[in-house]
Amino acid sequence: MKKPPTEETSPSTETTSQGLSQLDKLLEHRSRLGACVLLSDTDAMTFSSLKQLLKESDGNMGAHMRKLEDIGYVQVNKRFENRKPVTWYRLSAEGRTALKAHLEALQTIIQGARLA
Repeated sequence: MKKPPTEETSPSTETTSQGLSQLDKLLEHRSRLGACVLLSDTDAMTFSSLKQLLKESDGNMGAHMRKLEDIGYVQVNKRFENRKPVTWYRLSAEGRTALKAHLEALQTIIQGARLA
């Protein structure tokens, strides 16, 4: 009688699994990740700029930015410029830390997925 095959985990499988478990669920969406990456490279950015760069509608961009704001990853500053309301976003220290950890987890996944 044949024995059923046994599952063996390779180091790359364990590495990939570890990376997957460390992903930040909030940053898994391309628009939220994109917004944090864009904000990480600048002091602040307007809602309009983020929306245009990420090719999102007003409603979608607003919903994604609200989630980032609610969790504390971005700080918001609303003011009037030339009598028009302008919303500025800045990546918070907590957001910067979360983004760094998320990108490191992605790098771990990529390294584990390399084919020989």
